[in-house]
Amino acid sequence: MVEENVQVRTPDGVVETLLQRPESGDPLPAVINLTDGLGFRPAFADQSKRIAEHGYVVLTPNIFYRTSKLPVFTFTPDFGSEQTRQRFRELTGPLTPDAMERDGLAYVDYLASQPFVGTGPMGVVGFCFAGKFALVVAAARPDRIGAAASFHGGGLFTDNFDSPHLVLPRVKARLYFGHASNDAGMPTEAIDKLEWALRSWGGEYASETYPAKHGWMIPGREVFDPPSARKGFDRLMELLHETIQAEGLVTDT
Repeated sequence: MVEENVQVRTPDGVVETLLQRPESGDPLPAVINLTDGLGFRPAFADQSKRIAEHGYVVLTPNIFYRTSKLPVFTFTPDFGSEQTRQRFRELTGPLTPDAMERDGLAYVDYLASQPFVGTGPMGVVGFCFAGKFALVVAAARPDRIGAAASFHGGGLFTDNFDSPHLVLPRVKARLYFGHASNDAGMPTEAIDKLEWALRSWGGEYASETYPAKHGWMIPGREVFDPPSARKGFDRLMELLHETIQAEGLVTDT
């Protein structure tokens, strides 16, 4: 495996990113891995490496670069505390839908410029707050994003004028949504409304609700659910393999 810390320039600044890929003489499909609301940390480096081991070039950016260099939390997060909630607001506030689109365009352009990245479709996956980010990127570059996934994504359907589901008409990617059964940010009513929007959209998608709490996919917190996380990772691999057509270097997990 090749691992590099690289800088990606966007219209709003320079992003610290981790780039991971197998050693290969052939160009490979690329995947953008967008972290949850706690930001980039070792658990995401490990996850991106697992994805890369299946034959992908994986870019994992510090999505909160406008506010902070890494680590974005200098204390142990606890969403029961006002300190954590205030920090979360500081990190996510500048990352508006327009900012997400600008960043997504920059990430795609960076990957497309690399000789070890193939010319075919790319994938994007987002967790928690970044579930909507993945959807925005898919809408911004329908010509390059062939697969997009959201795991325990929050606020994917709201009554606001900028609800993430409103970008669906621009999306051509195959989509996957893995919801949590216990998630204040995406309750059952919102999941049902998103399902209606997806059916109206008419594209190819899959959606399922896991018997787990918000954040179940990422190790390191009490909500981590190993069986659901294994299933979710398998679903992600199925999506990527069936859409962006990775070949070779597939290893067992």
